[in-house]
Amino acid sequence: MIYKQKFYYLCKTPLSAEGPEDVEVVDRADNNDQFPALFQKYEELRSHAFNDENIYSIVRADDIYDLLRTGTEKEAKEMAYDRAESEIITNLQHRVMQGSDKNAKAILKEVHQIDA
Repeated sequence: MIYKQKFYYLCKTPLSAEGPEDVEVVDRADNNDQFPALFQKYEELRSHAFNDENIYSIVRADDIYDLLRTGTEKEAKEMAYDRAESEIITNLQHRVMQGSDKNAKAILKEVHQIDA
């Protein structure tokens, strides 16, 4: 077995993301001592998506934030996009249904090949 060092990555995936190249690594923790501060930043960045009962709601998110542990920034971006893709589609579909959001509809059609 080959040892591979892993880091904690805080990633931001915009609703318009077309692939891992659109994911932004916001911050990184190199060890367990730095993790609490990174986790607090993660909670702050996604706080706008909580409803009145303090439950996270993907349909309220403006961007998808994820906290990952992996070896490289490239791997973090790939993982973040893979995890966020279904949430992005759900969010965009909700925006189209609730308010006929033309931008969301265009992203669904052009990026995800879904007619809304």
